[in-house]
Amino acid sequence: MKKILIADDNRQITDILKQYAEDEGFTVYTAYNGRETYDLFTQHDFAMILLDVMMPEMDGFTVCRKIRETSMVPIIMVTARGEDYERIMGLEIGADDYIVKPFAPIEVMARIKAILRRIDRKFDAKLNEQARDFDNLSVNLDTFSATIADIPVPLTKKEIEILYILMEYPNKVFTRDNLLDHVWGYEYYGDTRTVDSHIKRLRAKLEEYDHPHWNITTVWGMGYKFEVKK
Repeated sequence: MKKILIADDNRQITDILKQYAEDEGFTVYTAYNGRETYDLFTQHDFAMILLDVMMPEMDGFTVCRKIRETSMVPIIMVTARGEDYERIMGLEIGADDYIVKPFAPIEVMARIKAILRRIDRKFDAKLNEQARDFDNLSVNLDTFSATIADIPVPLTKKEIEILYILMEYPNKVFTRDNLLDHVWGYEYYGDTRTVDSHIKRLRAKLEEYDHPHWNITTVWGMGYKFEVKK
């Protein structure tokens, strides 16, 4: 059975979600503060972490940052309704998805299963070629790493996946929906603003390095492409 961790200081929420997750066949661990969440993460191999933003002792953002120092385990952040900065911050520091309170437990289960199915499909594909290189840029999906002129570029998992997809088809325009399908999966419930936010942060990071022969450009009214300059 796959193990998931549900972290929220509201015991009513954790109890309900635990019951739903166990009914789906998961082995469920629960945590009620950030420190307990991180301690459990270090002790178990979780397939998924559902992480509330507002928790005592250590908030969800801090926990997510600490986890991302050593692991790419899928993380869904739970944010407050109307707090857009929480969703943006969660994606910025490496969360895979977010869900807004109040929510229906069945929706949470759908999000969890969608992400796990996408990961399973990628694993089953067993692609021989997991690296892309162009000019001074290298991206590797096996290690989730990127370099420009052999200098490591600190990108999140999603930023690396976006860059990899764009590099795979130079000068091809990807619509926002295309990128949602390729990177987040067909079952993703979010909207295209998620793509725009990730592209904006990705470009800001890449602009810190010299790359005169390529760039990620916006094709107005259509989407984005990895532009190769002659």
